[in-house]
Amino acid sequence: MDLDPARSEAGAASLNVGQRAPARNPDQRASRIRWGVATFMWFAIAINYIDRTVLAAAAPTLIKTLSIPVDMMGIVLSAFFWSYALMQMPAGWFSDKFGQKKGLGFAVLLWSVATSATSMVSGFASLFAMRLGLGIGEAGAYPSNAGITAKWFPLRERATIAGLFDSASKFGGAVAMPLIVWLIATYGWRMTFLIIGAIGVVWSIAWFGFFRETPEQHPGVNAAELAYIREGQAQHAAAGKAPLPWYALLRHRNVWAMCLGFFTINYISYFFITWLPTYLVKQEHMTMLKMGFVAMLPLLVGMLIEVAAGWASDRALESGRYSLTAVRKFFLIFGLVLAMSIGLAPLTHNVVAIVALLCLAKAGTTISASQVWALPADVAPRSMTSTLAGLQNMVSNFGGVVGPIVTGFIVASTGSFNAALFASALIGLVGILIYAFLLGKVKPIAV
Repeated sequence: MDLDPARSEAGAASLNVGQRAPARNPDQRASRIRWGVATFMWFAIAINYIDRTVLAAAAPTLIKTLSIPVDMMGIVLSAFFWSYALMQMPAGWFSDKFGQKKGLGFAVLLWSVATSATSMVSGFASLFAMRLGLGIGEAGAYPSNAGITAKWFPLRERATIAGLFDSASKFGGAVAMPLIVWLIATYGWRMTFLIIGAIGVVWSIAWFGFFRETPEQHPGVNAAELAYIREGQAQHAAAGKAPLPWYALLRHRNVWAMCLGFFTINYISYFFITWLPTYLVKQEHMTMLKMGFVAMLPLLVGMLIEVAAGWASDRALESGRYSLTAVRKFFLIFGLVLAMSIGLAPLTHNVVAIVALLCLAKAGTTISASQVWALPADVAPRSMTSTLAGLQNMVSNFGGVVGPIVTGFIVASTGSFNAALFASALIGLVGILIYAFLLGKVKPIAV
């Protein structure tokens, strides 16, 4: 790995022509508005995952109430993933072109309205349309957050922020099911959709009032915080015209490494939100109650580990002993090594050992993810961070589509999850090779 000092690789403050780093006043204490921005980013992802879970919890009730056949409900559930994956690039382009204030704000507003409007559906067609709308809206969340990271945070904090906002997906996934089941039992499914959607609408109103496109524009950011942010960035990020078309990104090997590497991480990750309950009940013979508790544990462990991994990688970078490339590669590869422990689960039927291995594997994917969502800000040309993040997330989500399908075919043909878990471990090995050899020096793409 490249062990050049991090500061020499990132550059002290190589801002674009016409941008000057503000002078730091040593007597002024820096404001912390950027952490308020980070809090909004976290809640956006938490709401994102809660909203996408509502239909899964309400599906049994809707099948009966609206007389929707089970196979047609399967089509409704899959509609989200296709529109979500395919809209990543357009959503990222919109955020780069018009700014992340509009990109994230309108995204949350759109999917929240779609969630609330689901309370009024009357059958398959309207439910299918609302699910498509949910996917289109939610596509803007991660690309916008990546763009905000590039504008509002220095290199030494980017993995912490990436780990923080992505950890919200594990929180949302863990708490959503029991919360939504309780709401449905207490208020009915229509009111539940209305309540959950309203949370996002409130978030959007607050976001448009609080956020500014750049730290320079925010009245709460003082000169000390602004200097701290800008002095720690390799380039000054701003909304505006992209310096090259999106497809030109595909000419760069690091872009391919980012996309294909994240595909392997998501292949493993999606097992935990698709097949894990079935695996625990059918193969490990857990009761539904026990399964519900066990299935939450990997997500909760992953949430805590991801934030810690992002913080640790930023401290390693800040020390000046390691280059940005070395830090990113180490955490990406180390995380996937741990994720490969999913292939050890079939070797034991001891419940404690299985739970420990699953938690270790999920923690590994989140360690890698803490770097994945920092990479777009590290690599993208100016005004293209959200576009690159959208491209990366689009490809990775097809890993989420392919993984459950392949697992289903393997289980159907072998009658066991064993081979499917071994296959997931092998996919993790492919990811290690991608990040080790295909990913080159981590630096902004030169235009």
